[in-house]
Amino acid sequence: MKQADRDRTARSYEDARAAYAAWGVDTERALKRLAGIPLSVHCWQGDDVGGFEPTGGTLSGGGIQATGNYPGRARTPEELRSDFGLARKLIPGNLRFNLHAIYGDFKGKKVERDQVGPEHFVSWMDWAAREGIGLDFNGTFFSHPLAASGFTLSHRDRSTREFWIRHAVRCREIGAAMAERLKSPSVVNLWIPDGAKDQPVDRMGPRKILLEALDKVFEKSLRGVKDAVEGKLFGIGSESYVVGSHELYLGYAIRKGLLYCLDTGHYHPTETVSDKISAVLLFLPELLLHVSRGIRWDSDHVVTLSDEIRSIPQEVERASAWERVSFALDFFDASINRVAAWVIGSRATQKAMLLALLEPTETLQKLEREGDVTARLAYLEEQKSLPFGSVWDKYCLDAGVPVGGAWLDEVRKYESGVLRARG
Repeated sequence: MKQADRDRTARSYEDARAAYAAWGVDTERALKRLAGIPLSVHCWQGDDVGGFEPTGGTLSGGGIQATGNYPGRARTPEELRSDFGLARKLIPGNLRFNLHAIYGDFKGKKVERDQVGPEHFVSWMDWAAREGIGLDFNGTFFSHPLAASGFTLSHRDRSTREFWIRHAVRCREIGAAMAERLKSPSVVNLWIPDGAKDQPVDRMGPRKILLEALDKVFEKSLRGVKDAVEGKLFGIGSESYVVGSHELYLGYAIRKGLLYCLDTGHYHPTETVSDKISAVLLFLPELLLHVSRGIRWDSDHVVTLSDEIRSIPQEVERASAWERVSFALDFFDASINRVAAWVIGSRATQKAMLLALLEPTETLQKLEREGDVTARLAYLEEQKSLPFGSVWDKYCLDAGVPVGGAWLDEVRKYESGVLRARG
């Protein structure tokens, strides 16, 4: 970045700093707080949820689908790490990396899901240690013959069910190994696709089976692991019935003291996910947020700075809950440059966080307590025209990442020199 541009960014920031100070907001404090908030970036955007199993490479089942055929999909752990390495240079802040079980470094050998272990993620842990980032983890309950029926942990066949129980236990052990190696707690999230396309007669039965299976999965407490469970409204192939519904997992998380995962694409379009945050935190010590952008269904589009996305960290700030909430991204778009998708979604989420941190929350809540809702509404509207962009640019400048849209030039160079060669 040219010195003239750096000077211009600094001057704009000083003007913005004064504008926010007039509202009682300390922009320096907001920037410092933002720099300390982790954002877990998901591996599956880099290869369309294919993974690196010898027989894998194609997403199938599970009620999810990556659409598009943009060139340059990562085909190996090394390629995926290289792609994220570029994205990380273009995204400011405190980043983590979120892995699925199918992304192990299997060295071309077939490893069954119930046999996957920490040894298959040593290269990932070595890489994360060198990069100074933490790792999170997820079990993979789709794209497998024993998931073809649409049922895994709630499967009526005991042997099939026990296979997936072993897989879930192994995933928790991998998370524990990551936490120990990297000296950073690992969030291990459990989501299963179990459900039915048409109306079932017995809804209770599979749910009872699932609860029994979950008890076995979480029977042993593991140091360094933050266990989370994730519900869903519906998916492809589970339009009429989902075993692991919002109500079931919320109740189970409360019973077991687990993290509950709120995925922004897993609810009815008329539901407001941000409204659920304070309600859930009244009953659970911690919460996991999967930030995505659903369009008409759980389509997991790349996150943009929409009102809905802005409202999520805003609610975390208003509930004084930053230490109790883990933020993770969850989208996969194969129709655009995958590295760019990471950058766009990550920066949009961080912008939403910064906007929340720049809100004069104490003033607004004081007006609300006093019953002055007129001033509350007026203040909220006036906040929208404050020079937020100048504060964001300063954050990027201080973090050593491109300011504005300059990051796209770096992605295009990488695409021309690296991604296009993959075919």
